[in-house]
Amino acid sequence: MPSKKALIRRPGPRLTEGIVTHVEREPVDTDLALEQWEAYGEALRAHGWETVEVEPADDCPDAVFVEDAVVMYRNVALIARSGATTRRDETAGVEEAVARLGCSVNWIWEPGTLDGGDVLKIGDTVYVGRGGRTNAAGVRQIRETFEPLDARVVAVPVSKVLHLKSAVTALPDGTVIGHVPLVDRPALFPRFLPVPEEAGAHVVLLGGPKVLMAASAPKTADLLADLGLEPVLVDIGEFEKLEGCVTCLSVRMRDLYA
Repeated sequence: MPSKKALIRRPGPRLTEGIVTHVEREPVDTDLALEQWEAYGEALRAHGWETVEVEPADDCPDAVFVEDAVVMYRNVALIARSGATTRRDETAGVEEAVARLGCSVNWIWEPGTLDGGDVLKIGDTVYVGRGGRTNAAGVRQIRETFEPLDARVVAVPVSKVLHLKSAVTALPDGTVIGHVPLVDRPALFPRFLPVPEEAGAHVVLLGGPKVLMAASAPKTADLLADLGLEPVLVDIGEFEKLEGCVTCLSVRMRDLYA
């Protein structure tokens, strides 16, 4: 079986300056953040993922949230163009990384904007959050890029959180999970499971029944375990202060649900 790869990017010295939109700013411990990032990468590797480190972008405070810079569908990499103009310099290193891995590279062009955190893939369905970071032109361009590959692109509103995947992700069987107060339209998803904690809405599929999730969502971990899944908990508390979650810190290149 081909190896599973995950792009990751080391947090830079300006991490504390990262953008916050829907939360109050809190002090970030950069040393602890680095320890948490290293543990996150180790958790991926321990479950069969080869981590590929993207060149650091030390002048970009939010660059550690590498997921926002690119969207993968099959072997096609769509380089994002963030609705936050200060984040647009993050994409160069990611573009180089996916090109080295042999991906076909495409781009979001002006006036389109798109953050990778607004894209949730479930099989051949690609949900795109239309919100503060992704505009209508960005949705049209992702449709133009992926629909010829037999993807079905579905736009959904996002107004209560930073990104679509700040509100919802999906379990291995395709069931969408989310914390209801933060989801604009739960009925847009064919199967939706409410979870009791905001951080519980975010999972990374590691393979089989194993799901990577934040240690800050113990009630959701218990719920998922009761459903036969195997939560793998990581502490990402310093990144949560910057509206980050477990999906933001990597780009999984074999996982159709991430």
